[in-house]
Amino acid sequence: MNLKNKRVLVVGLAVTGVPLVKVLCDLGADVIVNDLKDEKNLRDSIDKLSNLNVDYVLGKHPQAIDSLGHIDLMVISPGVPLEIPFIQEIKNRGIEIIGEIELAYRLSKGHIIAITGTNGKTTTTALVGEIFKNAGKNTHIVGNIGIAFICKALETKEDDIVVIEVSSFQLESIVDFHPQVAAFLNLTQDHLNRHRTMANYETAKLNLFKNQTKKDFVIINYDDLRVREITKKLKAVKIYFSRKEHLERGVFVIDDKVVFASDGDKKEIISIDDIYIPGKHNLENALAAISIAIAMDVDMEPIIHTLKTFRGVPHRVEAVDMIDGVKFVNDSKATNVDAAIKAIEAIDAPILLLAGGLDKGTGFEDFINAFNGKVKHMFVYGETAQKLLETAGRLNFNFITKVNDLEEAVDNAYKMSSDGDTILLSPACASWDMYKSFELRGEHFKDIVAKLRR
Repeated sequence: MNLKNKRVLVVGLAVTGVPLVKVLCDLGADVIVNDLKDEKNLRDSIDKLSNLNVDYVLGKHPQAIDSLGHIDLMVISPGVPLEIPFIQEIKNRGIEIIGEIELAYRLSKGHIIAITGTNGKTTTTALVGEIFKNAGKNTHIVGNIGIAFICKALETKEDDIVVIEVSSFQLESIVDFHPQVAAFLNLTQDHLNRHRTMANYETAKLNLFKNQTKKDFVIINYDDLRVREITKKLKAVKIYFSRKEHLERGVFVIDDKVVFASDGDKKEIISIDDIYIPGKHNLENALAAISIAIAMDVDMEPIIHTLKTFRGVPHRVEAVDMIDGVKFVNDSKATNVDAAIKAIEAIDAPILLLAGGLDKGTGFEDFINAFNGKVKHMFVYGETAQKLLETAGRLNFNFITKVNDLEEAVDNAYKMSSDGDTILLSPACASWDMYKSFELRGEHFKDIVAKLRR
């Protein structure tokens, strides 16, 4: 892709914006950056680009597109909705609009493995990456997992493995992106504040597969009926995985053993007790990872070794400490209801639950109903605190306290706790009302717990 002397408009100087601008400048593009945040709020990012010749339009979107001069290409941040009038005007002028994932794909080499779904993406992506590393492959683990694809795109070689976690926001701007293997882990309500309807959310997720052919593979969660239904017409070869059902072909569980069935033969892979990461949700993640590795002809030895030794990812049911017999678990990665439910299922009662954060437009009825007597008390904070409080009241769960922030939630939970309790941060909400990321929320939780020891 030749970008030399092309005028590229980058909209959104967020997590991917800085490395994106650096790569564009390295390739000889003439870059202009637009962001709704002003210069003061973007100071750190701008300082990182201070040695580059970049034009900025900050604090607003341009009132007149012509004021930007000639534009050859727009690269949009995942956080910027495509339907805003400014973006639509660019589109109506026939200027191509792509995202960072799409640009990185066009600049990269290697075999692409892409993983999407509402939950489990990060753990599965990290697990798959470790399998390929242990198999001796030069592997890049990128995307929504924390390292922008664009950071590694120019480093990739023909035989490299690129494992990408892709979100629905990133998939909205897919054009040519073509993974050799693509996985769809599950689908539950999430990001309705952005997508507005589940139909729109599904459409965004399905973009992952639109360029696949009969020579490619799609990994599908057989137990998720909606995912199974909407992927029926995909062109790629399907490999199903299931925690609950026996399959004629695919990866599933029989008598607590993970097996792979193909052409009438069954091969035992590993006992579920030997998989290091705990919980039913992590078993599903492991089944997906095994399926991906099988699709790429990885030997069983590195698959089994990785499953026995992989310790999971930070902020996802992460054991933090035990103080006076009370466990502290960081599940800040649970940014939606379904993810938080899985954490509650994975942890023994009694639980003192810390929840709340940005309102993504979903309800909390399923969340409260999943307590099943395991949650001793819930402390709520943030933008959704009142909504959680009211939902709990309607469902007759009255062991709930509204607090101002996470620190107050931890302090109150610890004062109420007894030997054998678990204080679980599993917010069921995004972090953006109070934190820039779920990682910062999780790190703050760990810092608060550390102070309890002093």
